[in-house]
Amino acid sequence: MGSSDEKVVAVIMVGGPTKGTRFRPLSLNVPKPLFPLAGQPMVHHPISACKRIPNLAQIFLIGFYEEREFALYVSAISNELKVPVRYLREDKPLGSAGGLYNFRDLIMEDSPSHIFLLNCDVCCSFPLPEMLEAHKSYGGMGTILVIKVSVESASQFGELVADPTTNELLHYTEKPETFVSDLINCGVYVFTPEIFTAIEGVSTQRKDRANLRRLSSFEALQSATRSLPSNFVRLDQDILSPLAGKKQLFTYETKDFWEQIKTPGMSLRCSSLYLALFRLTSPDLLASGDGIKSAKIVGDVYVHPSAKIHPTAKIGPNVSISANARIGAGARLISCIILDDVEIKENAVVIHAIVGWKSSIGTWSRVQASGDYNAKLGITILGESVSVEDEVVVINSIVLPNKTLNVSVQEEIIL
Repeated sequence: MGSSDEKVVAVIMVGGPTKGTRFRPLSLNVPKPLFPLAGQPMVHHPISACKRIPNLAQIFLIGFYEEREFALYVSAISNELKVPVRYLREDKPLGSAGGLYNFRDLIMEDSPSHIFLLNCDVCCSFPLPEMLEAHKSYGGMGTILVIKVSVESASQFGELVADPTTNELLHYTEKPETFVSDLINCGVYVFTPEIFTAIEGVSTQRKDRANLRRLSSFEALQSATRSLPSNFVRLDQDILSPLAGKKQLFTYETKDFWEQIKTPGMSLRCSSLYLALFRLTSPDLLASGDGIKSAKIVGDVYVHPSAKIHPTAKIGPNVSISANARIGAGARLISCIILDDVEIKENAVVIHAIVGWKSSIGTWSRVQASGDYNAKLGITILGESVSVEDEVVVINSIVLPNKTLNVSVQEEIIL
């Protein structure tokens, strides 16, 4: 191991359009993985992190969105990073491990020695080169990125127990009903190609069990509704749990930040984390301004080059302003994401909010929230083409697209 000829590939699971409403109204306009955090599409952050992996040969995005929804982005990011990025569409959800196995021939075409597997909807610093070094030193089949969290929140995730000396994964359970450990799975992995043999083993076992089952017709009917297809393989329950304690899986603990991006509120939180990370990794992406010739910038702020901001506006901290936005004189923006083609007029205030594409906020209006990222109405969200008229106050509310607000609202969902 350790040869400079070794190749590494990365696979990022991007999911697909589902019936879940947790990311609406933002996902009505754009696939969730392409929603901008800190001015870059959500999936851009793990892709950029993959670029730091030594001997990276290819990056694959696997999901069940239509290919056309990712075509432009994949082409642009491949050219920008000078690394081939390909989108592979699943016909149907096959589970995180099943999706990986379904495209094994393409993933293995460069004969990689290691395969990274990342989930698109996690936000962290992605310490991938360090993880790879640790993985090689362990000598196992796979290494899982883990982090310590509060006892109260641990049960929302996959909890695991690791050997404190060797870091071997000893026990894994997905969202347990009783407390197991404050160490959780971050949804970032590195494997050797033996992972495909392990996945194939699960599929074969399922087929064998189905063939050997001797049941009455009623029991068979009941069982069929409960059993999973043989090619649907979940990484956590079907691979990690059975292989724990068998000296095949190990852990690498991150001391940095980690969040899961399930809701619009968490996207604002994660945008702030990525903006803070830019200060270390990409300071050129952060705006600056003294309030004399250009707007006063406070803290970490991203401004798209095409956005126009009046010099008397005050922006930040934790603000991301997208393409062709127009920010008027005296406007004050704190902890918000301003999407493409938004107009914020003179002396308007936006705090703890996401302002949707082509929306407008009138003179002396306020769009704000408490800033509780976990609460349903903890941030205010305006969908696409929402018009907030002059001197209107919108607090802790969600407004669906194409609405005009001419009266103030508080703690409402405007359908």
